[in-house]
Amino acid sequence: MSPEEFDEFYAASWSRLVGQLYVMTGDLAEAQDVVQEAYVRAWKRREELSASAAPEAWVRTVAWRLAVSRWRRARSYVSALVRHGTPAVQAGPEPEHAALVAALRKIPEEQRRVVVLHYLCDLPVAEVAEQTGAPVGTVKVRLSRARASLARHLTGDLTDLTDLKA
Repeated sequence: MSPEEFDEFYAASWSRLVGQLYVMTGDLAEAQDVVQEAYVRAWKRREELSASAAPEAWVRTVAWRLAVSRWRRARSYVSALVRHGTPAVQAGPEPEHAALVAALRKIPEEQRRVVVLHYLCDLPVAEVAEQTGAPVGTVKVRLSRARASLARHLTGDLTDLTDLKA
């Protein structure tokens, strides 16, 4: 099946297949998702489908199997919830963490990358240089400039946070 033939097949059968899967699943969004995924898989096998006498039946079968697979995963998830209870609620990030992330976003990418590799990934300067492809001296300069920029940004952010708590 050529790309043009596949396009024609898709255009001619899309709404019909979505309607059929909608009736089978009872959920329009789910029907659209599984039919779309089935078409993606059909595209990858379009050479095989051209020899097939019923490509629409193949897409319908794949879409149905995808829907059943999703139901099984959902059922397994519900069973796990019943057995183990709902997951504990995760607290949001602390204000200091949010301020650090915001400050990191304000500095240049090269500086942000060396800061993350050196301080968060705990890599020595030489390894940071190796991973970034920059000389050791350049990495040291970027770290120095990043610390200065972060200090300026974090001082203002933390002052704002202190004002909010007061």
